[in-house]
Amino acid sequence: MHRVSSAAKFSAAIIAGYGFAQLKSNRVLADGGALHPPQYPWSHRYPWSSYDHASIRRGYEVYSQVCSTCHSLDRIAYRNLVDVCFTEEEAKALAAERDFPDGPDASGEMFERPGKLTDYMPPPYPNEEAARAANNGAYPPDLSLMVKARHDGTNYIMALLNGYQDPPAGFTVREGLSYNPYFVGSAIAMPQPLTNDKLEFDDGTRGTISQMSKDVATFLAWTAEPEHDDRKKTFVKAIIITSIIAIPALFYKKTKWSLIKTRVLSFVQPGASGH
Repeated sequence: MHRVSSAAKFSAAIIAGYGFAQLKSNRVLADGGALHPPQYPWSHRYPWSSYDHASIRRGYEVYSQVCSTCHSLDRIAYRNLVDVCFTEEEAKALAAERDFPDGPDASGEMFERPGKLTDYMPPPYPNEEAARAANNGAYPPDLSLMVKARHDGTNYIMALLNGYQDPPAGFTVREGLSYNPYFVGSAIAMPQPLTNDKLEFDDGTRGTISQMSKDVATFLAWTAEPEHDDRKKTFVKAIIITSIIAIPALFYKKTKWSLIKTRVLSFVQPGASGH
């Protein structure tokens, strides 16, 4: 029998989820709600599993080339990428591609310098007003904690990026908005950001919509919880150590308390013979 690859399983899950969305989108939700996203087979979903770091790297490429034009990533510095999806040299090179304000210098003037590992990802707009002016009044939210800010966040992002479609009969979408059943109200100000083969990944992976959305969702899951892998490693170590300690602890408990647990107490009334 031929083994089914994890990529094939993931693609099947995406197709099933999209089919589910097509069926459910024919019903307009009167309360302005949204469809619950399908559950995708993420590599980090189990207590003993870690992030797919190759996917994190591709997800950074999607963010930097697509999402960063509108969305900020305020909580992530270039140093956070080291040994996660880039080497130290690669992260330094990425930071050096951008100029950051610094100063004052010896003459009291501010200046710009190439980025360093300690610099945080630069925002696309200088302030909220500029962001709204460039997006017809809509404010693109920061993505650092988006996975935590939305219910079932990783699945939500995956479903949202794959959920753009034509509105069903009877549903009117205002000009400037797009129909997406996974967004609250089903009308979203963000136009469809991903198209097939929009990017060429460094590792040769084909940039389909499902692949790019899966990778950027994994990347944003990591930005929301960079300590995820270390926490799980600590958990596994704690389980192993606790299991080792449990054997002598149970033996000690058995020998220490065996006499007390098996003793018999006899009560004699006061004034009884011989006392």
